[in-house]
Amino acid sequence: MAQRIVVDPVTRIEGHLRMEAVLDGTRITDAVSSGTIFRGLEIILKGRDPRDAWAYAQRICGVCTHTHALASIRSVEDALKIKIPKNANIIRNIMAAAQDVHDHTVHFYHLHGFDWIDVVSALKADPAQTSAIAASISDWHLNSTNYFKDIQAKVQSLVESGQLGIFAQGYWGHSAYRLPAEVNLLGVAHYIEALNWQKELVKIHAVFGGKNPHPNYVVGGVPCSINLNDNSVINIERLSLVKAKIDEAKTFVEQVYLPDIMAIAGFYKDQLWGKGVINYMSYGDFPKDDINDPAGFTVPRGIVMDGDMNQVHDINLKDKNQIQEFVSHSWFNYTDDPNGGLHPWDGKTVPKYDGPAVPYTQLDETKGYTWSKAPRWNGKPMEVGPLARCVVSYAKGDAQTQEVVDNALAQLDLGIEALHSTLGRTLARALEAKQRVNLLSSLYDDLIANLKTGDTSTFNKDSWDPESWPATAEGVGFCEAPRGSLGHWIKIKDQKIENYQAVVPTTWNGSPRDAQGQKGAYEVSVIDSPMADAHAPLELLRTIHSYDPCIACATHLLDPNGKELLSVKVK
Repeated sequence: MAQRIVVDPVTRIEGHLRMEAVLDGTRITDAVSSGTIFRGLEIILKGRDPRDAWAYAQRICGVCTHTHALASIRSVEDALKIKIPKNANIIRNIMAAAQDVHDHTVHFYHLHGFDWIDVVSALKADPAQTSAIAASISDWHLNSTNYFKDIQAKVQSLVESGQLGIFAQGYWGHSAYRLPAEVNLLGVAHYIEALNWQKELVKIHAVFGGKNPHPNYVVGGVPCSINLNDNSVINIERLSLVKAKIDEAKTFVEQVYLPDIMAIAGFYKDQLWGKGVINYMSYGDFPKDDINDPAGFTVPRGIVMDGDMNQVHDINLKDKNQIQEFVSHSWFNYTDDPNGGLHPWDGKTVPKYDGPAVPYTQLDETKGYTWSKAPRWNGKPMEVGPLARCVVSYAKGDAQTQEVVDNALAQLDLGIEALHSTLGRTLARALEAKQRVNLLSSLYDDLIANLKTGDTSTFNKDSWDPESWPATAEGVGFCEAPRGSLGHWIKIKDQKIENYQAVVPTTWNGSPRDAQGQKGAYEVSVIDSPMADAHAPLELLRTIHSYDPCIACATHLLDPNGKELLSVKVK
């Protein structure tokens, strides 16, 4: 007999997400995804100076802060036809690549890893065997038996105290866990190491943006001056620090993160559920020079439909028939045509809450059931993120992507179709981290080489002359955020923001049904997945976490009167 499982809130994500799944026996047959917070950055931006938009838009999220600022800056520069200096482009790319490496690594170890790693099982491990396993897969310097004994003792003291702390409320001992105790101990140890390492990498943002999170930005370039011999600005000592952090990141990704993923994948490679909509989209990013020249992007632009990697479709973010958002199953309203779609330049954020009045009342998916809109490309739902970028890049013949993917799949004895799964999504993120640390090294060399020519320019001062702006303008700024394709669309009138809309990765992945009944990627990907225990939905969470949800990014408004809209109890 079918039963409806409610997970609310889904933890180890950014924001507030509710998942409901219909379980028939031990298999999921339907699912509903609901973003349950309600915000208002786009409304706040109306009427403001477009040069200030990035500082507000950056607050859409406390995790993806750099990416929202970058997309916002690029939207204004696109609207006003502003060019930026070469150094500014390289520095933006360095900050973006550093964000990817940091986000991917932290996501696995601190958000997603415990969907695969059983912490309590690590207490049964033989530290000597863990040391041997660690040495067999990596040259990481913390591979000794005594080191793993110390980690095991720390976990044991937590368990004996009855206060698991950061490891509390897990489904430890669940039948869906596959790792031997020794590999679980390895994962727990690297969880702790990643906590220490991640705070070092963000120093790159502090050097170029002044701080992290929420580094500073500026329309027309980057807000930092460079003089290799001046102690009051970015000099060779600061740049040497950046180089050191890049080298540390490369070592951690290559000797800890990627080997761990490959080792874990070997135990789960027969569990290839979690296939999503298999329509993959990448806006492309890391421009070598001109943001308007996709041919020069390091990360390719394109769309793969129905998993067909023999054809890549073009995408035009300014085509009003290609990118549209729908609200027929959202807590928003388009008064002119409730079932119609709007391009973000014409987008509206009009709340219409008609959800459950009583906590834990099941959602009605025939009506509005989420604060996320439903974006579509040519009317079709899409998946964005590391897996989408991997598939698009592979299909477009990117040699580096094909090499890392082919090598990883060969090591696991899996075919290319294995990418279309929860495991494939997790693997793609780690492989991308490896590509990004290599890119960071290359970008740093490019910056130093350009500075040595005598070019130290980082800002186009002509961009800050409003008298030269047209009376009306519209632009789109985009980037490939860690979680996927991010776009900010802006309309400017009389030097002020007339309309502003952000369509974010989690809006794409976590979208509700549309008027045609098409589900979003979250909802599709958990259907037909097993669930061994209805009271411990580990398999469902493993798939949802593989997307790295960011619900704060995906939702739009906050009740202006502060009225409570939903009350949730957490056990």
